[in-house]
Amino acid sequence: MKDITLKITGRQKYKDREDEQMEFITDGRLYVRNDAAYIMYDESELSGMEGCTTTIRLKDRSVRMKRIGDNGFGAELYFEEGKRFNSIYATPYGPMGIEVLTDQVKNDFDMEKGKGSIAVQYQISMEGIAESCNTITINVM
Repeated sequence: MKDITLKITGRQKYKDREDEQMEFITDGRLYVRNDAAYIMYDESELSGMEGCTTTIRLKDRSVRMKRIGDNGFGAELYFEEGKRFNSIYATPYGPMGIEVLTDQVKNDFDMEKGKGSIAVQYQISMEGIAESCNTITINVM
């Protein structure tokens, strides 16, 4: 396992309210197993998920993101270009169904060097309550 520094940028564009953007730098860990890279980091207050640990699996042109927290939060998202994924988003207020449609996955991560970037553009719907077009970019430095 290798210690790494991550720069994470997220953007959400909504139809009926103001767009949001967040950016933070955090420490994480990286390991490679079975032709996949795994990036783990602890969420911060900025992401709104303080107390959660996020694990990202990079394999070919797909990204799997799993968040687990002791505060009632939890979710697993799968991103593969052109594919739709349904999941449950656990919150302290109860579970919520989510649907993700991935528009683009750009994987410029070099597993041998342990550096690079991943960018995912996707649309998300949370039980019709909130819909947005999102972009998440993760730079491993």
